[in-house]
Amino acid sequence: MAAPRILIVGGGFAGMECAHKLEKKLSPHEAELRLISPTDHQLYLPLLPHVASGVLTPQSVAVPLRRMLRRTSIVPGGAVGVDPKAKAVVVRKINGEEVVERYDYLVLTPGSVTRQFDIPGVDRYAVGVKTLAEAAWIRDHVISQLDLASASSSREEREQRLQFVVVGGGYAGVETAAYLQRLTCAAVKRYPGLDVSQIKWHVVDVAPKLMPELGPRLGDKAMEILQRRGVNVSLGVSVAKATEDTVTLTDDRVLPCRTLIWTAGVAPSPLIATLGAETNRGRLVVRPDLTVPGLDGVFALGDAAAVPDLAKGGDAICPPTAQHAMRQGWAAGKNVVSALRGFPLTDYRHKDMGLVVDLGGIQAVSKPLGVQLTGLPAQVVARGYHLGALRTVTARFRTAANWGLNALAGDDYVRTGFQARRPATLKDFEMTDAYLTQEEIMKRVGAA
Repeated sequence: MAAPRILIVGGGFAGMECAHKLEKKLSPHEAELRLISPTDHQLYLPLLPHVASGVLTPQSVAVPLRRMLRRTSIVPGGAVGVDPKAKAVVVRKINGEEVVERYDYLVLTPGSVTRQFDIPGVDRYAVGVKTLAEAAWIRDHVISQLDLASASSSREEREQRLQFVVVGGGYAGVETAAYLQRLTCAAVKRYPGLDVSQIKWHVVDVAPKLMPELGPRLGDKAMEILQRRGVNVSLGVSVAKATEDTVTLTDDRVLPCRTLIWTAGVAPSPLIATLGAETNRGRLVVRPDLTVPGLDGVFALGDAAAVPDLAKGGDAICPPTAQHAMRQGWAAGKNVVSALRGFPLTDYRHKDMGLVVDLGGIQAVSKPLGVQLTGLPAQVVARGYHLGALRTVTARFRTAANWGLNALAGDDYVRTGFQARRPATLKDFEMTDAYLTQEEIMKRVGAA
C-alpha cells in the first residue's frame, strides 16, 4: 500500500516550516512529502527594503529550501487551481507545463500578493515590494533615475526622475521609503550635476497615522525621523491616478514622478478563490486547529488563511506577519501528523511578540513584548530579531556580514541591468492573472 501523500502549497514561512516539522515528526515510510513552490527558496520578506536599497544582497534573504528540507520533493511551479473533491491541485511548472498533483492531505500556504485598487494607471505604472525580482528591479530603476537625471538638461525631466512616491504607511512602505531615501541622498553626492535638495521622497497613506499598530508615540517618532530626513509624509490622502510621469493624489496635488512603489496592504493569493470555500475578507476560513471546514484533509495557514487569534479572543484573526506564519507552520506540521496517526488535533495559539521597524542607520522604532524603544536600542532589537528569524546560520552570517560591510564601506550604486527590459508591473512580478476558473480546474483534473 502506497504511503499517504502530503502536499504543501507554498514555500514561504508557513509552508517551509510545516514541511520541516513533518520531516522531523514522520519516518520516511509514513508519508510522501511534496512541496509546490515557484521559487527554490524561502524569502525573508521583512528584509526586502534592505535588498532594494543594496544594503543586503538577494542571497542574504533567500534561504534555500533544499538546505532546510532533506526528504521533501520540491515541485518547481505555482499552484493555479485546487479541486478539493478530487483531492487534486493543478500546478503550472516554471517551464509552462501543467501537471495535476494528487494528495491525501493538503496544506495550503500560498501567501499573499500586493493589494490593488481600481485606480487608473496603478496596474501599469506601480511596482510592489513582495518578491526578490521586485526588490532587484526597484534598486536598478532608482539608480537609473539618478543616471538619467544627471545626463538630462531638461529641468522638467530631472524633476520627474528625482521624485519618488511610496504608497502605504505600514511597515513595508515606511521601511522602503526610509532605506531608499538614504540610498538616493548618499548616491547623489557622486553626481556632480545633481544636488541632494532635488531628491524628493513621498510617503502617501489614506490612514490618519503611520503604522497605527505601534501606537501613537512610536508612530509619531517614525514620522518625525522621516520628516527630519526630508521625506514628505501625506496622510489621509491616496492616489487618484498615475501616468508614466505623474502621480495625482486625491487632494488634487500632481506630483511629477517616474517611480511609484505600491505597498498599500496585501491580499490573499488568488488561489484561494479557486476552492469555492468560505472566506473572510478573501482569506480562507479555518478552525483554530488550522483545518478547513467542509474540506477533507485540507489545512490552511499563513497570509491566505483567517486563523482565529485565540490569544486576543473574540472575532480576532491572526495578522499576516512572519512570526505567526512560522508558528502556524509548526502547529500545522504537528496537526497533520496527528491526523495521519488518528490523534486529536490541537488549536493554534500565539501571543504576539511585538513589532520592529528598521529605518536605516541607527534609527528604528520597536515594540518587543510591549516595551517601546527608539533609536539605537530599537535598532539592536530589530536587527537581532531578524537574525534570529533567519532559518540558517549561513543566512545569518551573510546578512550580518552585509550589514557590517555596508556600514563600513558604503555602496557603489551599481545597476545590474538584468531586468532592464523586463515589464515592471504588479501583475508581471506577482503573476496575479495565472489562476484558473473552477471549470478549467475540473477539466484539467478530469483529463489527468
